[in-house]
Amino acid sequence: MIPILYQDAACIAVCKPAGMLVHRSAIDRHETVFLMQTLRDQIGRHVFPVHRLDRPTSGAMLFAFDAPTARTLSQQFEAREVAKTYWAVVRGWTNDAGRIDYPLKELLDPIADALSDPDKAAQNAVTDYRTLARAELPFVTQARHATSRYSWLEITPHTGRKHQIRRHLKHIFHPIVGDTSHGDLRQNHAVAAFCGNQRLLLHARSLMFTSPESGRPVTVLAEPDDDWLRVITAFGWHSPPQAPIAP
Repeated sequence: MIPILYQDAACIAVCKPAGMLVHRSAIDRHETVFLMQTLRDQIGRHVFPVHRLDRPTSGAMLFAFDAPTARTLSQQFEAREVAKTYWAVVRGWTNDAGRIDYPLKELLDPIADALSDPDKAAQNAVTDYRTLARAELPFVTQARHATSRYSWLEITPHTGRKHQIRRHLKHIFHPIVGDTSHGDLRQNHAVAAFCGNQRLLLHARSLMFTSPESGRPVTVLAEPDDDWLRVITAFGWHSPPQAPIAP
């Protein structure tokens, strides 16, 4: 069952499982399980996505029940009227808080974006983060260090570039654990050996939007899955405060 976080007559917010595609895609032609189809079968009605989450990312995702509502909600995202926060576990000890203001080139899919301009200028991209916890663990990933350090971050992206959080954290040399595209494979293997982690440790924690039905602000919180919690326990961390970062 897909966990339902919020529902009204116009839209529904759910907690997307890590590793599940939102809809059919050329990324994996052999995949047979998709979030949209699973949710449709679960609630007995069609849903329309209004934003995206990468396949390996878990957490809060919003759908509309009809095309006009989907356009209305999509416009909220485009106008940056929706506040999003994420949790991530990254390599190294980060500052208490920081802003990553670093333009990103558009990532083009060789099939879907075959006609796009590969020389398009980089787009502005801004991400804020706050450190929730740090850990120093008794295993070696670099020969000059006897231990390995990690941080648990709460992240607020202010723009919506493809893989923005993953690419920004790589840019400041704190890649997300479990990231096979923009991460550190040596760190990924070390954490997997330490506590069995096999997933990208990026989770869409909260989503704040305006309901098209009531016109009122709605905040949804998505709890992390058991795999995430096992990592947190293994790292010796406890749950941080429930309140998300203010937009």
